[in-house]
Amino acid sequence: MSDQDKKMDIPPQHQDHQPGSQQQMTPKPLAEMRNYKGSGKLKGKIALVTGGDSGIGRATAIGFAKEGASVVVAYLDEHEDAKETQRLIEAEGRECVLIAGDIGSEDYCRKMVETAISSFGRLDIVVNNAAQQYPQESITDITEEQLLKTFRTNIFSMFFTVKAALPHLKEGARIINTTSVTAYRGSPQLLDYSSTKGAIVAFTRSLSKQLISKKILVNAVAPGPVWTPLIPSSFSPENVDKFGEQSPLGRAGQPDEIAPSYIFLASEDASFMSGQVLHPNGGDVVNS
Repeated sequence: MSDQDKKMDIPPQHQDHQPGSQQQMTPKPLAEMRNYKGSGKLKGKIALVTGGDSGIGRATAIGFAKEGASVVVAYLDEHEDAKETQRLIEAEGRECVLIAGDIGSEDYCRKMVETAISSFGRLDIVVNNAAQQYPQESITDITEEQLLKTFRTNIFSMFFTVKAALPHLKEGARIINTTSVTAYRGSPQLLDYSSTKGAIVAFTRSLSKQLISKKILVNAVAPGPVWTPLIPSSFSPENVDKFGEQSPLGRAGQPDEIAPSYIFLASEDASFMSGQVLHPNGGDVVNS
């Protein structure tokens, strides 16, 4: 599919519930990985993907399945989106287990890992992807409640999940974290969100050094503007209408353009990489 084919007309729209529903979006994000051809790179692997019900998480989970992995998909409460992801994974001949709950709860993060172990007996790949964002024009508008929720969802959850997963991860396991281009260039309307994404970069680099002796590789992906449910559930209809136009390519990315970065980092192709960040962001040159 050409770059022009990926460019979609996005009409004004808004959703009142975060992190949003893919079913309610117009047009639907390209997250089904229809043009991706697997080659067995993850055959027999077990992956846990948070926020795997839609957007980048859905595309990544389906891509993993195309490469031979079974997947535990963690999500908040978008049950119909999650069931569709499960259907698409099972259509690839792989197993998919769903678990709903709040990623900001350490107890839920433990349950995610327990579900993976009880369902499959092992865990090889952890993708910390779930996130939320609440735009505000001024730091004075960011309440204590919002600040704590953003940090609990976006970065505390990664500590909780890795803590729970680590006893089960063997040599060669992969941890892949979703940061953002906003960690590098900043965002005046997403001050708390971009702060968590900067923390994720530091978390990735520091954790990679801590786990390198165990031969567990830790990397991250920093997407640019991508058409996912988080966008209409975050911004006004007028801002959604213009979403992605600021990227050098002049459009929003699609989830199926981001997922291959996760597949690469999960595979043996990335066996000599740890502590690194990939930047599928539409051409925005940033310091990595």
